[in-house]
Amino acid sequence: YVHKILTGRRDRFPTIRQYGGLSGFPVRDESPYDAFNVAHAGTAISGALGMAVARDLKGEDYHVVAVVGDAGLTAGVELEGVNNLGTLQRKVLVILNDNKMSISPNVGALAGYLNRIVHGQAYHHLKVEVEKRMLAVPRLGPRLLKISKDLVESAKTLLIPGLVFEELGFDYVGPINGHSLDELIDVLTRVKEHPKPILVHIVTQKGKGYPHAEQLPVKFHGVTQFDVSTGAFHKAPAKAPSYTSVFGKAMCELAEKDSRVVAITAAMTEGTGLDEFSKRFPHRFFDVGIAEQHAVTFACGLACEGMRPVAAIYSTFLQRAYDEVIHDVCLMRAPVTFALDRAGLVGADGPTHHGLYDLVYLAALPGMIVMAPKDENELRRMLFTALEAGGPAALRYPRGNGIGVALDPVLKKLEIGKAEILREGGDTVILALGSMVYPALDAAQKLAAAGLHATVINARFMKPLDEDLISCLAAEKPFMVTVEEGTEAGGFGAAVAALLLDRKIPASILRIAVPDRIIPHGAPNLLHAKYGLDVDGIVERIKKFAADFPVRPELKHRSLLRP
Repeated sequence: YVHKILTGRRDRFPTIRQYGGLSGFPVRDESPYDAFNVAHAGTAISGALGMAVARDLKGEDYHVVAVVGDAGLTAGVELEGVNNLGTLQRKVLVILNDNKMSISPNVGALAGYLNRIVHGQAYHHLKVEVEKRMLAVPRLGPRLLKISKDLVESAKTLLIPGLVFEELGFDYVGPINGHSLDELIDVLTRVKEHPKPILVHIVTQKGKGYPHAEQLPVKFHGVTQFDVSTGAFHKAPAKAPSYTSVFGKAMCELAEKDSRVVAITAAMTEGTGLDEFSKRFPHRFFDVGIAEQHAVTFACGLACEGMRPVAAIYSTFLQRAYDEVIHDVCLMRAPVTFALDRAGLVGADGPTHHGLYDLVYLAALPGMIVMAPKDENELRRMLFTALEAGGPAALRYPRGNGIGVALDPVLKKLEIGKAEILREGGDTVILALGSMVYPALDAAQKLAAAGLHATVINARFMKPLDEDLISCLAAEKPFMVTVEEGTEAGGFGAAVAALLLDRKIPASILRIAVPDRIIPHGAPNLLHAKYGLDVDGIVERIKKFAADFPVRPELKHRSLLRP
């Protein structure tokens, strides 16, 4: 944020994370000072290395700097970048922002002194001169040089905390006080012309300078409006529990009854609602860090030995582990449950965090069950169903609060691949999935007032579809409507269309979904309205589509409501 203010965006800063305003992340299209789009941890070093190689291939001369968080180094892709940069030995400055001191603490003034000398340019010139003079000593020169180098390396092994980086091909400076401007300027001035990969390790405190953030760093990681004097957030009382909290409580219920239930998350304990689980079942809870690939294969290993792992991961972050989902989980038909939080349009975090593609990439996999609950009670049922399914299963649910429905006192399973009929009407049928079910019901009510009567189906399953019900309705209605909070390309509507094509059932289908384009950041209600996914948008799309379909007397409505 400070970088945005310093690079010509101060006047627009009040618009940050608002629709049409500044992004909360670096975006190349927003400013020439944003060199690389970032939002998912772990990409800095690989991107920086690509830029450095391009610089060298073009014969140009400029600095490439990668800023990495200590948590980012738990990501496999970051370590891949470290390995490749250390091998290629390109001129790249890596700044490690360590705000938890999780890598190494300062081990004393001597280590800092050695780092200051060893990595100054004056030292390197002196080092070359001393080596020349040693080698000039008759007969003893090479031996003296070897002894001196061995002594230096031994001292570094004992005293320098960055030895692991040096072994990987980096020179290392640190730890440095990241809150001392004078020290930072001094160090960065000395290292910026370093010809090889160099890592500057700075130590900072999360929330430094604001006592409330210092005391509650997790709470203040991503903030909405709050009272600066008290630290209290401006938030209206919730009318219903969040999907995240309902999931967390359901996990605890299931773990109490089944000792095989294990929870896994990738540095998102609070974000996925597993904080209570982590306290009550610490031996069955694993936060693996920002390492989604490892999380999935780790879960698969647990499943292969009889456990019932649940990998709770944001929808957008599971994309990082797609090969593991295919290669490890699906090919072995391992009973791993994926609980995908933040599915759909997530709001202020924008395109890097919208969960729009999970339906497509998971439904493509053989044996994978893909579900989306219409409310928080159905979320509980789907979690239980997934754990009892005996194979890979995924449930995706949105950010935010539930509907406020009553929760079953006892968890119940759903019949896999069976939809739910919520409303009957003879003019059309609306097949809605997950978070779009209640908006579809409200839309059907408005349409009925206008003389257009719709059957409304809670699809529940993206895979397997309720093929018989959908086929029956397609043959009976003049046209069908599918509504989903996911990408239109290859999504739920496309799956319904493919089913009817395969069964040679002629049908006209209106697909209401997120368009096949990059979706910007903005409040979810604004984005829903913009892309026709709110109640009024659904009504207008259906009215317009229905105008092309005159009433067909030969189509007789049959009640399909199940007892």
